[in-house]
Amino acid sequence: MFNRSILKNIQEHLFRGDVIMLIGPRQVGKTTLVETLVSEVSTSEVIRFNGDYPADRRYLQIDSSTQADLIFSSYRYIIIDEAQKVPDIGNILKILADRYKSTKQVIVTGSSTLGLLDQTSEPLTGRKQVYNLYPIAFEEIVSTFGIRDAETLLESVLTYGSYPQVLSFPDAESKIRKLQDLVSGQLYRDILEFQEIKNPDVLSKLLEMLALQIGSEISYHSLARELGISQQTVEKYIDLLEKSFVIFRLRPYMTNKKKEITKMKKIYFFDLGIRNALLRNFNPLSLRSDTGALWENYFILERRKIISYHELGFEQRFWRTKAQEEVDYLEVGAKIENVFECRWKDQKYRAPKAFTGEYPDTEVQLVHSGNYKNFLVFTKK
Repeated sequence: MFNRSILKNIQEHLFRGDVIMLIGPRQVGKTTLVETLVSEVSTSEVIRFNGDYPADRRYLQIDSSTQADLIFSSYRYIIIDEAQKVPDIGNILKILADRYKSTKQVIVTGSSTLGLLDQTSEPLTGRKQVYNLYPIAFEEIVSTFGIRDAETLLESVLTYGSYPQVLSFPDAESKIRKLQDLVSGQLYRDILEFQEIKNPDVLSKLLEMLALQIGSEISYHSLARELGISQQTVEKYIDLLEKSFVIFRLRPYMTNKKKEITKMKKIYFFDLGIRNALLRNFNPLSLRSDTGALWENYFILERRKIISYHELGFEQRFWRTKAQEEVDYLEVGAKIENVFECRWKDQKYRAPKAFTGEYPDTEVQLVHSGNYKNFLVFTKK
């Protein structure tokens, strides 16, 4: 059991009249976290449903508060896992929110935003709190086991990722087998169920191509040409992969449109074990040519977790000029808050003159495998 950073945030928001929505990849620990939330509650006060089960989906087809009372009147907690699978989930949750307000707590989980956030955006306007749950964060490993153990796991996390079950396996073979099961059985599950994908093999090929390009700017046009499909289809598939928590995109930061790029995006993975499983490459770092790319993905992903869990509100960006000058990673609020250059090894580094000239009061910090822990455990300033 890992100490999850987001737990306290959710606990503080219970019984305030909002539906709590916990979203993130499958098997990332959403159900475990919800069970932790209600661990000290009498079982007679909790009712659970799972949208993966047809019987539960039928049971939840309510269209009035009278029907709701017949099912839920004696419970304080209403939990719906995989809520994106429940037909008309938006209106069902609206009925529950309107009827029970702060007297009962509705908690829903989802492994995809497909169908879930779209269906609930209007019915639950102002009446939901959405939380993202990611694979285990570095700061959560530190909180659970201590800094020394967390540091010893670094190479393993870069190779096998940080899904809770994968982290818990003591041997490489078990980790690889679990990752292969995830890639072959569940990675595209929500996409295939919710969208009309004519050729799943193309989706798999696209994802392999993206796995080879982490940290690089991607061209939708080039991907489309190589796959033999339209650019619009590539953009659609990438959007679906992002909504299913397989990848996420980083946009460029610009204030000087004449010098800075404006269109290209970078792709990163929500879990490096999934990325390496797609490429069938679990070699140790000493035998890899992509260690730098893995490191960049890892650091940016970990900062994404910190921004989300501690509600910092920063946008994640990168910076690059048309003359190919680049800074790996920026966090932007009302102004540029933090800037990092990612290198696996400590080395001399000087920020591009174009960047320091444009943003003279902004420090670019070099983050490497020797100092990263200073930036991946959140401390209030």
